Amino acid sequence: MTRDDIFAKIRSVLVDALAVDDDEVTMTSVLTTDLGAESIDFLDIVFKLEQAFGVKIPQGELFPENIAQDQRYVQAGKVTPEGLALLKSRMPHVDFAGFEANPVLKNIGTLFTVETLVRFIEGKLAKQ
Repeated sequence: MTRDDIFAKIRSVLVDALAVDDDEVTMTSVLTTDLGAESIDFLDIVFKLEQAFGVKIPQGELFPENIAQDQRYVQAGKVTPEGLALLKSRMPHVDFAGFEANPVLKNIGTLFTVETLVRFIEGKLAKQ
């Protein structure tokens, strides 16, 4: 499956899950700010990606969980260096370059773009 094929399927998933138009879903679209995804939508997106690509996505693999409550990982509203290292190890599909300069926890949602999903699925399919 080519990157374009993966993108087309992901676009379809996001159009269905988020009730957005095809042309709103670009590789650089941020799921939260550009496409209006909320936390409940992430569960639906994961389920629909599993169906569309025939892969299993364990809880917390695509989107991080339970780091905000641990003071080793988040202090004063910012992700600590240890927290950033943990996120990078758990989520190699995410580009942390811009986030690293100012790792404010409330901005973590901006890391999840359509391209992030494409890279994630590429990695999942390569392991099959």
